[in-house]
Amino acid sequence: MEKRLAAVLAADVAGYSALMDQDRDGTLKALKIFREDHLIPALAVHEGQLIKSMGDGWIVEFRSASAATEFAIAVQLADRPKEIQIRIGIHTGEVVSEGEDIFGDGINIAARLEALAEPGQILLSDTAHNSLDRNAAASFSGGQQTELKNITRPVGVWQWPVGSATTSASVKSEKPGIAVLPFDNMSGDPEQEFFADGITEDIITELSRFRWLMVVARNSSFTFKGKSTDIREVGQALGVRYVLEGSVRRAGQRLRITGQLIDAENGSHLWADRFDGTLDDVFDLQDQVTQEVVTAIEPSVRHAETVRARAKPTENLDAYELYLQAQSHFHLLTDEDNREAIRLTRLALERDPDYPSAAGLLAWLHIQRMVQGLKPIDEGPKAAVAAAERVLLSDRADGIALAYAAHSISMLAQDLPRARAVFKQALSENPNAAIVHMLAGINLNFLDRPEEALEHATHSINLSPKDPMRHAAYVGQASSFFQLGRYAEAVQANRNALAIRAKFVITHLMLIASLAQNGDLESARAAVAELKELRPDLDIKEQTRLPIFSVPECSEQWREGWLNAGLPI
Repeated sequence: MEKRLAAVLAADVAGYSALMDQDRDGTLKALKIFREDHLIPALAVHEGQLIKSMGDGWIVEFRSASAATEFAIAVQLADRPKEIQIRIGIHTGEVVSEGEDIFGDGINIAARLEALAEPGQILLSDTAHNSLDRNAAASFSGGQQTELKNITRPVGVWQWPVGSATTSASVKSEKPGIAVLPFDNMSGDPEQEFFADGITEDIITELSRFRWLMVVARNSSFTFKGKSTDIREVGQALGVRYVLEGSVRRAGQRLRITGQLIDAENGSHLWADRFDGTLDDVFDLQDQVTQEVVTAIEPSVRHAETVRARAKPTENLDAYELYLQAQSHFHLLTDEDNREAIRLTRLALERDPDYPSAAGLLAWLHIQRMVQGLKPIDEGPKAAVAAAERVLLSDRADGIALAYAAHSISMLAQDLPRARAVFKQALSENPNAAIVHMLAGINLNFLDRPEEALEHATHSINLSPKDPMRHAAYVGQASSFFQLGRYAEAVQANRNALAIRAKFVITHLMLIASLAQNGDLESARAAVAELKELRPDLDIKEQTRLPIFSVPECSEQWREGWLNAGLPI
């Protein structure tokens, strides 16, 4: 058995079966002419080794991605019989030879790309594209991260010919696509060109950390540099639903950066903002703008996608859209909405069993039932931990999915050190995801590290001040303040949380104890009455046993606060 790295090309004749049905003899004659006049001579010129022939299809190995792409373009441009339309996929990867057989990722991905290609088109993987020189790479457009069947990781897909609408459509992922166009330098200062390009590149890099987004690679976005183009045309050419554009303007030592997020399908504006700074430290300003832009537009896209998904009937939704619909019900906190979210998440997992974000959300939905004092569904906590373990086994899990899983392990399995290790991985994967910081802070509270927990909770709010989940970050703040004995601040954090989600039971319990420990017994007793009115069926004794109230260093303070407020525990 021999292993080696190779550039592999897979090609076939589009619509071959239909051609054979219509005119068998004519098709075979045309195919023979193509092989003898074009395929075989081109293989000799570009030193390709034909390793498998399947009548209407071929697998070819090349020494380099450059040779493979040059061969592919020559074949597509050849003056061949009109019946013979070729689809081609190219990937650089490991292949394994065993006797006369050959297999491996190099062949599998090339074959998947070939199956996606339109007639007359070449699809190139990101791995192969990265091996090309600048001129050769410019012959391809795209770079969208695309899920390929039975391939564990998303693959960036590049297309030839550049910019064709059919090309973009052929590799559209179920994920929402976004392109970041080069920020315009409005200063008339050539030195600011580098700054504008740097901001664009950093935004592309940071957005790519959100794996639920399909982000167009830099090389494709920069083909529009300096051009005045219609955003709808950009969206069609790059196969994306959203486009971010912006500008940089200098006046003396001051810089103004503007940005706007546009729905490429209808031209509507989803978000816009501006940022002012000085040239004293350009790199700090670049980092600041990048973070603020990324953390503002990610929830804007998520909201737009949720609205889009809710407008479609369930039977027409794919796994990603079902996950979005489930999230929208998750935020509403009622028994009915929680059950609907669980149903939708299970449907998503039926359609895509290895969907870590959906598995992670399913685990969190069971936790939501627990903290809201709702009766468990099926195996409840056991099902949640099992869903979390699915996430940890997936190669597709991003920082957010890992945070969902870690939260379940922390809350339900009570394996706090293991959860902390997963949170570290999640934060490394995506340091700009507000929800990751929020959940990581809760885990640190369990570990009795309230100062660190407070930093994460506060950073979560600062990252995404309009996030629908920010009430949980305020709850994290309140828990930290309570553990630190800063009861007045705990009261305010709880009130901030309730202003966003008035039905979140755990916040009411925390507010009651915080008010009592702060010496405001009248308000604490009023808060008890509000909780009883909100949830007269609530098993208060059971709710006060939740893990967040069981940290040994402050469990007695919680209990004392409730008793002083007259809460029957």
